[in-house]
Amino acid sequence: MGIIRKQSISGTIYSYVGVFLGFVTTGLLFPKIFSTEEVGLLRILVSYSVLFAQFASLGIHTATVKLFPYFRDKEKKHHGYLGFALIIVSIGLVISITAYLLMRQYFVEHGSEKSALFITYYYYVIPLIIFTVLFNVFDTYYRVLYNAVKGIVYKEVIQRVFILVVIVLYALRLIDFKVTIIFYIIAIITPTFIFFFSLIRSGHFFIKPDFSFIDNSLRKQFLDVSFFGIISTFSGVLVLNIDVIMVDRIMGLSAAGIYTITFFFGTLILVPLRTMGKISSVIISDAWKTDDRKTIDDIYKRSSISLSVIGVLLFIGIWGNIENVFDILGDSYRSGKMVILFIGLANLFDLALGVNPQIITNSKYYRYISYFLFIFAILLVITNLLLIPVYGILGAALASFISKFLFNFIKFLFLYRKFKFQPFTYHHILLYLIAFLAYWISTFLPAFQNYIVDIVIRSIVIFVLFIVPVYFFHISDDINQRINLYLKLLTRQ
Repeated sequence: MGIIRKQSISGTIYSYVGVFLGFVTTGLLFPKIFSTEEVGLLRILVSYSVLFAQFASLGIHTATVKLFPYFRDKEKKHHGYLGFALIIVSIGLVISITAYLLMRQYFVEHGSEKSALFITYYYYVIPLIIFTVLFNVFDTYYRVLYNAVKGIVYKEVIQRVFILVVIVLYALRLIDFKVTIIFYIIAIITPTFIFFFSLIRSGHFFIKPDFSFIDNSLRKQFLDVSFFGIISTFSGVLVLNIDVIMVDRIMGLSAAGIYTITFFFGTLILVPLRTMGKISSVIISDAWKTDDRKTIDDIYKRSSISLSVIGVLLFIGIWGNIENVFDILGDSYRSGKMVILFIGLANLFDLALGVNPQIITNSKYYRYISYFLFIFAILLVITNLLLIPVYGILGAALASFISKFLFNFIKFLFLYRKFKFQPFTYHHILLYLIAFLAYWISTFLPAFQNYIVDIVIRSIVIFVLFIVPVYFFHISDDINQRINLYLKLLTRQ
């Protein structure tokens, strides 16, 4: 866990810097500066670009994490693996962008009323697709070189700083909305250029493929892993974006805007999981290569309880301040209150299973994660179709809650039956009990007239009521180690 712990800590710190920047833009500025329809447009542009970009990757990210250990050799320039990856995604981009262009007529015919603004900016998605693909290739390449933090810094911090600058320019009326969209896209794609020059400086930019290195056995394995990688990554991105896309298709951009903002608060608790997942996948891949199941099981258990501690604290902190959240957002977003609750609860399932997907993806049963994600995507589409017309944006949140629970339960059973891996101990029960009591006690606090004062006091009370028993009951060894380190630093001063 040494590399994972070290990079998870720094990665999580950078991620939460990004969360703060995201909160300023998405939580504070977006609702005040843009209409709900404009907020919906900004989210939809990104959602479609990410969706088509993942298809364009042709499974290269899964193949890289799983098979790069065979290519790893700096003296031989990693056999030009980066060159292989760029050739593959170039083919994928041609296919993906062609498919996107062919779909325009459908959007014109079915979205001219509720989503007319999207039609206006339809072609702006194309550069986003291209640079999203390239960023992901560079990010994955750095991850397998044991540097997952760099991609986190570029995407979570630098990109969001650029976005914040664009929003401020618009707020000051220095640019109009059309120019804002252009600058917004430039802000999103800029980290890809930074990644490119970083790779050159690092001495790992080897793009001349060594075709002689890939024998028939490795070629067959590469194609097999990539094929199932297409299914798993595309399904994975689909499940992250299908709800807002379907809200837009069924209810329009304005509803999608409300859902986007409230969804953001519900997903804040997932930040540490994304960081640890990126870092641990490479370690787990190496462990599977030597069949080191003890290490994998240890990572599984530690990730589950550590992530649950952080996630549960964030969840009760957000829900404990829920009225303050809508004092910030404004009444036009209040219809999304229960979206925050159910998206937050749904994401707690993910945290409880830790790096479960990375364990399956990098095992000999990697195909199954594709099957599970495909089932998850189908469940989401069906439940969204059933619930959105009845419950609106709450229906989308309920669809995520139901589908994610079933998806995670399937993954849990699979790892338990195949390897007897399961991450839960009595510490989890104790953790949820501590969280409930901390939240319950905080409800007795009087509401302060100034919502900023209320947030500060309520959050401090919840934090102390939660973290003190978590520390003294040794819920997570990793969390306790970090607290001890901070305490030592404080006592030295």
